[in-house]
Order: sequence, then structure tokens, then C-alpha cells
Amino acid sequence: MEALFAILLKEDFWFAVIRSTTPILLTTLGAMIASRAGARNIALEGTMLTAAFVGVAASHFTQNAFLGLICSVISGIILSNIIAYFALKLKSNIIISGISLNLMASGMTIFGLYLLTGDKGASTSLNSLALPNINIPIIENIPVIGKIISGHNILTYVALVLVLLVYIMFKYTQLGLRIKAVGESPEAAESVGISVNKVKYIALTMSGALAALGGAFLSMGYVTLFSAGMTSGRGYIALATQSMAGANPVVGLLTSSLFGFAESMSNYLQGINLPIEFIQMLPYLAIVVIYVVYCANKTNQENKA
Repeated sequence: MEALFAILLKEDFWFAVIRSTTPILLTTLGAMIASRAGARNIALEGTMLTAAFVGVAASHFTQNAFLGLICSVISGIILSNIIAYFALKLKSNIIISGISLNLMASGMTIFGLYLLTGDKGASTSLNSLALPNINIPIIENIPVIGKIISGHNILTYVALVLVLLVYIMFKYTQLGLRIKAVGESPEAAESVGISVNKVKYIALTMSGALAALGGAFLSMGYVTLFSAGMTSGRGYIALATQSMAGANPVVGLLTSSLFGFAESMSNYLQGINLPIEFIQMLPYLAIVVIYVVYCANKTNQENKA
């Protein structure tokens, strides 16, 4: 217990919580937009993985980190439009289409890495670039708080700004209102002249772009290389954090932080006498337990109503 309290008192621990939260938060926001439009994007895992690979490869060839980021986002948009085409145009099952894209991305990224480097594990031979970290003036000089909040990767601050932007979009913009209308009642939305498929295409495109930012953070911010399967199920975790948050991006920030906290805790607990496999499992176990408790509580409230 003393070791646990010692971890919680470390500034570096809370800095790591924010860093670990970033890719989950970005992908949660993407899942939220798609889900709100009634088009649940199951391909988030594959989108993140593809974007992580494309970002590293593009930054290597262009020697520009921001061009690598742009290429990552484009890859996310392409994948999200593929699932949109299959689900909305060809009327395929969007869940099965999403799972297929996830499986394709898993093999495609390894094959792409092999073609570029001859390796199947990590992109250590690619001279890829990292996105910059940002020190916030004034705040960086504040004791404790400065070391926790300042100095993060630029995508961490982008993620926090996007929480506000998504909230504003849902609450005040015509696009946000149309997304909510299509998700709640596509027939009613169609009756007043809203193109349901167009809105869903837009929502899925935004979803893919945000998930791609999460993937790019993993390979160009969290670490500075691509490795096979480096998303480690974060796309699926984002589906759970989004389900708990509903359509509220502020709550999405909180639910994403739960995984960030659990992942950081597992990293700090690796020095104690527990099997490493169990420690690595803790972040995912924590989300499963929290999600089960959330669902049970929601069911009880519905039964009482």
C-alpha cells in the first residue's frame, strides 16, 4: 500500500496518465461522432494501426513530421470511407465490415513494413520523425502542476481542444444537430430533407480522422517508431469508453482517463513481485470491470423506471 501511495505522489506518474489518455481520448471522440450518427465504427483499431504505420513511413520519406501526420489522417479518412461505402452503399453489415478492416490492417501494416525495411517487427531502420512537445509558458514554471501539464506532445493538447470543439459541434452547430437527428431517427431526418447517408459519411470520415490522430500519436509521440500490433486493442477500448460516455465528450475525457490511469499504474507496478503478464493485463481488466459495473447500474435504473 505504501508503494501505491508513493506512486500516486509522483509528478511523473500523473504526467504519464495524461500521455496514456491521449490516444484513447482521440479515438473515443471519433467513436462518439460515428455512434451519434447511428453508424458505429468498429474499424477504429485498424484505423489507428494503419495511421501509426503511415505516419512513420511518410515522415521517413518526407523528413517532415507534420506531413507524416497529414498522411496518417488521410489514411484514416480512406479507411473510414471504405467502411462507409460497404455499409451505406453496398448495405453490408457495418460490424462485419469493420472487423474485416481491422484484420486487413493488422496484416497490411506488417507486409508494408516488410516491403520497406525487410523487418516484420519494428521500424527501427526507418529515420522517422516525432511530433514536437510543447512547453506552456508561465504554467511550466508552476511547481508540481507545471511538470504534470506542460511538456506534452502537441497531439495531447489537440485532443483536449477537440473535446471542446466536439461539444460545441453537438450543441450549437447545424452539422452536430443533423448528426444527432440522423442517429435518433433517420426516417424523421429524411422527411425534412436531410440526406441520411451523406451525414453518416461525414460522421464516419470525422471518426476515421480522429482515430488516425490517435494512431499517429502512438508512433510519432508516445514512441518514435512503428511496431506490429502497437495499438494493443486501444481501438476496442475506445468503443467501451465511448459507450460509457454516451454523446458527452467531457465524460469521454473522464472515461478515457480511466484507461490512462490504469495503464500508467501498470507501468509503475512492473517493479513489484507480480507476474508481468498480470500487470500488463490490468488496464484492460480495469476497463472491463468498470464497463460491467456501468452496464449493470444502467440496467437497474432502466428496470426501476
